[in-house]
Amino acid sequence: MTETLQDLLAARFGEKLDIPDALGASPVARSIANHRTIRHYRDEAVAPELVRALCAVALSAPSKSDLQQADIVIVQAAEQRAALAALLPDNPWAAKAPAFLVFCGNNSRQRQVHALRGHPFVNDHLDAFFNPAVDAGIVLGTFIAAAEAIGLCTCPISAIRNHPQAVAEVLGLPAYVFPVAGLCLGWPAHNGAMSPRLGLAATVHVDRHAGAEVADQVAEYDARRNLTRPYRERRDDTRFGAAVEYGWSEDKARQYARPERQDWGKFVRARGFKLD
Repeated sequence: MTETLQDLLAARFGEKLDIPDALGASPVARSIANHRTIRHYRDEAVAPELVRALCAVALSAPSKSDLQQADIVIVQAAEQRAALAALLPDNPWAAKAPAFLVFCGNNSRQRQVHALRGHPFVNDHLDAFFNPAVDAGIVLGTFIAAAEAIGLCTCPISAIRNHPQAVAEVLGLPAYVFPVAGLCLGWPAHNGAMSPRLGLAATVHVDRHAGAEVADQVAEYDARRNLTRPYRERRDDTRFGAAVEYGWSEDKARQYARPERQDWGKFVRARGFKLD
């Protein structure tokens, strides 16, 4: 990697940042800042022992109150891979990636610990779901950072939650355990493309949140992103119109103008969670 951390962050956020020497010299920081969208992989296996070791690294991440409520399912059996891939027709790389994992939140273990120790489980409300969901997200992000630092590429798949009950059945998830995201893992077949991000003025605040007005920040981002990463396809022009200027904001507004995962809350409650 020849770009400096400053170069990478400028390309990502459209802003030249002052980078302290220690951070600028960090290969891990440069690897994270250089994250690329890559969904095509070399025809080369990722050794099982490497996948397992990366899981251990990821599970070394911080955990809320040391409760350790994240699990990883490494999906190796061809039958299970095929069953999950069939649920993800818009993500064909889920079938083709050399390795595939599913990151889960697990509140079952905590409840069993209470039973083993003879203590009541009294915090049976939204927090019991929220904590493992966050833990799983932290572990997922840490796994991605560790994998990409050694040259692997990853692609998280949130669409695993489009069919949560089917996923739970394929993976044998017990009550109080739920899928958060799938993850494709492999050796990259190309260099991929960097996705620009919203400017830091939109997402980084000092002392107090800057407020809810986003029009100027979104307009700046739409224009900047369209210079380097314009959308190749438009969502549903038949419904929304082909004459509308298209960028990130139009794409995301169209995406969430369609119903999605309306059964997710029902699934989570069926897992046993109370979401009050």
